[in-house]
Amino acid sequence: MTDPASRPVPPAPPVSRDALLSYLDALGLATRTHDHAPVFTVDEGEHIKAALPGAHTKNLFLKDKKDNLVLVSAAQDTVVDLKTLHRRLGLGRFSFGSAERLEAALGVTPGSVTAFAIINDPHKQVRFVLDARLMEQALVNFHPLRNDATTAIASADLLHFVRALGREPEILPLGPDEAE
Repeated sequence: MTDPASRPVPPAPPVSRDALLSYLDALGLATRTHDHAPVFTVDEGEHIKAALPGAHTKNLFLKDKKDNLVLVSAAQDTVVDLKTLHRRLGLGRFSFGSAERLEAALGVTPGSVTAFAIINDPHKQVRFVLDARLMEQALVNFHPLRNDATTAIASADLLHFVRALGREPEILPLGPDEAE
């Protein structure tokens, strides 16, 4: 592992798509970004995903009644059991965070929620949870902070990016049949 002092400094929030991609490049991480029409739901982007290799994702911005915030990034076909996940995380029942809270916490708008958005959370106010099934894939795809493109990155490189931000994601089995 490289010396943390020699790592590139992340750009200051709010981070643009270009700044994110430059930061990933400065970390030495290979990515491939495909521009496309904006998509707002998993189903809406099916025709785009069919042409892109790697695992595709869904990303959930959640909050509980005490305003604990959680970003969940999962394989698109994982059924995330929110009724049990909150207990596994030691939190109250989840609801989806508002557009205003999403933008304030992660610097993105609805439809653009992505694992890359944690770059906009330097104070680590948002807990980050990754689907274990997703992380078993060699290549994973996320929006680069906007929903008009998809960026492919090796799952190991995604972890490198997260750790370069001084974070350790929680990698958990998220499906109802996979929960501990």
